[in-house]
Parts: sequence; structure tokens; C-alpha cells
Amino acid sequence: MIAIFTAQDQYLDSTKDDRFGRCPWFIKVDTISNQWEAFPNPGVGHSSGAGVSAAQFVIDQKAEAVISGDFGPHAVDAFHAANISMFLYSKDISSIQQAVEGFKQEKFSRLS
Repeated sequence: MIAIFTAQDQYLDSTKDDRFGRCPWFIKVDTISNQWEAFPNPGVGHSSGAGVSAAQFVIDQKAEAVISGDFGPHAVDAFHAANISMFLYSKDISSIQQAVEGFKQEKFSRLS
């Protein structure tokens, strides 16, 4: 499964970022092969519409799931339309590596 995590930096050991549209980085992880890539968030610098721009980037990456601390209403609508599952970070997760493991173990709440 392709999952995208919101992060404060471009590494697996970076800290999670709870802001979807304004996070500096996205970490794309193939949860089967464990291959990953980091991408700067194209929406982070937008004065408005950051969530929509970020959501479109996630959709273009063919993600099946996105994990963050919060999602704005426009991003939620875009993900529902694209059939991408949204999950919320749990409070005990700090790094992306921990988040990947927590996601694989189904420890996150699905946003409906």
C-alpha cells in the first residue's frame, strides 16, 4: 500500500507534522516493500488553498492512505472523492518511522 505521512523534515527519523496542508514535507512509503521517498509539500507556501494543493499532490502520487494530525475540510472532500483513506496520528507517535510501524499495526484512527 502507498501511504503518505506529513513530516517536519525529509527523513524517516524526522518528526511528524500534525498539519496536513502546511506541513513542510510528505514522506511517501510503500508499506509492502518499505521503499520511501520524501517530497516538499507544494501547498505549504500558498497564502490560501494549501490543503487543496497538498491534497492534489497526494492524489497524483497514487496514494491509498494519508496520515496526519488534522485535515482541513477541502482536503477531506478531495480525499473522499478520490477514495483515499485518511488516518490521524496517535499522540504517542513522534517520528515518521514510528508512524510507519504504527500504521502497519493499524494503530491509527480512520477519519470518516
